Amino acid sequence: MSKKNKIQNVFLEELKRIPIVLVACEKSGLSRNSVYRWKKDDKIFSKAMDEALAEGEALVNDMSESQLLTLIKEKNWQAMSFWLRHRNPRFRDKIEVTSKIEDSEELTPSQAEVVRQALKLARILPVDDQLINNKNKYDRKQNDSTRLSGTNDQGQESKDGDN
Repeated sequence: MSKKNKIQNVFLEELKRIPIVLVACEKSGLSRNSVYRWKKDDKIFSKAMDEALAEGEALVNDMSESQLLTLIKEKNWQAMSFWLRHRNPRFRDKIEVTSKIEDSEELTPSQAEVVRQALKLARILPVDDQLINNKNKYDRKQNDSTRLSGTNDQGQESKDGDN
């Protein structure tokens, strides 16, 4: 095994214990520049470094949970609160949003055309102009219901039922 590989292995072992690159560099006698250059140039080292970081983070997470559980057993209310807020949805911080939603205006024909073109460009709207066809159906339904109710465009009742 080359000297470089031995130094890299020492660094990776330190990184598994404490998943902080700067600390692992100091403990293994390396500069951060060297480590990041190796990570950039050597895919095998890069993968090993990522795995060492993940293993180190898992170790720290396990130790932290263990300490937190110890504090909970000692009836430390801050530890209990922390655990519940982060592990139980019922105790999470909540934000209440209240809003009044109002109907929006209808699109003008030119606005509808712009939307149709944008949807076609985004390949959301099929080429058969689904948006325009649906709007025309809606308009026809509106006109049919107006005729059936016996009112004209101004909301006045017509005498013969035709508008």
